[in-house]
Amino acid sequence: MKPRIAVTLGDPAGVGPEIVARLCVHPPSLDAAELVVVGRRGLLNAGAKSCGLPAPDVEVVEVGQPAEIRPGHPSPESGRLAGAFVEKALDLVQAGQAAAMATAPISKEALKAAGYPDTGHTTLLARRTGTERPVMMLAGERLKVVLVTIHKPLREVPGLLSVEGIVHTAQVTHDSLKRYWGITSPHLAVCGLNPHAGEGGLFGDEESRIIAPAVEELRSQGIVADGPLPPDTVFWRATRGHFDSVVCMYHDQGLIPLKLLHFEDGVNVSLGLPIIRTSVDHGTAYDLAGTGQANPASMIAAVRMAAEMAGAGE
Repeated sequence: MKPRIAVTLGDPAGVGPEIVARLCVHPPSLDAAELVVVGRRGLLNAGAKSCGLPAPDVEVVEVGQPAEIRPGHPSPESGRLAGAFVEKALDLVQAGQAAAMATAPISKEALKAAGYPDTGHTTLLARRTGTERPVMMLAGERLKVVLVTIHKPLREVPGLLSVEGIVHTAQVTHDSLKRYWGITSPHLAVCGLNPHAGEGGLFGDEESRIIAPAVEELRSQGIVADGPLPPDTVFWRATRGHFDSVVCMYHDQGLIPLKLLHFEDGVNVSLGLPIIRTSVDHGTAYDLAGTGQANPASMIAAVRMAAEMAGAGE
């Protein structure tokens, strides 16, 4: 039986309606999952029209009231709808009416303008589910990375790192790799923060003070973890199968290599939530909205991964 995946339209002023419309006519996606679009049928049909496609023959759960949305022009109204779509999809999953949710991109600025206190999907879902510390994974076939700190200024990262934070991120990753990817004994790489992982303290001491003790704690729990490892070589090793995931200290440390390899088909996965949520690994692309040129590969990959995770987590 195919898992039922709730797919949100994202910010309707962005490319979400277009990439979801393309998803709805993608045969492999329809073979892998039963899709239910959470949004507004008029917005989905407009996205399909921009792509030169007929109106998708797919179930749509209508959310919100009709609104004047201009492609490429985010507004408080587009942010309000985007947030409402996410909340309704979550309701469906929590009620057992969908096995997982896959989300099209939203705008943090538009969400804030609409009055939401959240900085994006992950914080919204964490707030709604009472999850204190979800973990962000960015995933592709060749590389999976997780982030200890996420959307933080680079100058603040060293002060935000802690043994407990690194251990928590790695534990959630370890458990998720076992549950959803069927890896019996996941092998984690833990990045250093500084060049050459500190070079024995020459370039910083976060490795000796924080990261190495975290790795030792993980090992004491029976988790296979290596580190702190030099960030300039660890991703090369991971892509060759040495590690199942790389624990990164900050946002760009993980996303630069991930997007180098999986710019079009990377998937954002929220780990540690009581539900399965995947998303595209790109933004709203307002400059492309309404042109029909947006690439749906990441949306397709997000749905495929959500379906696979739902099947494995049963």
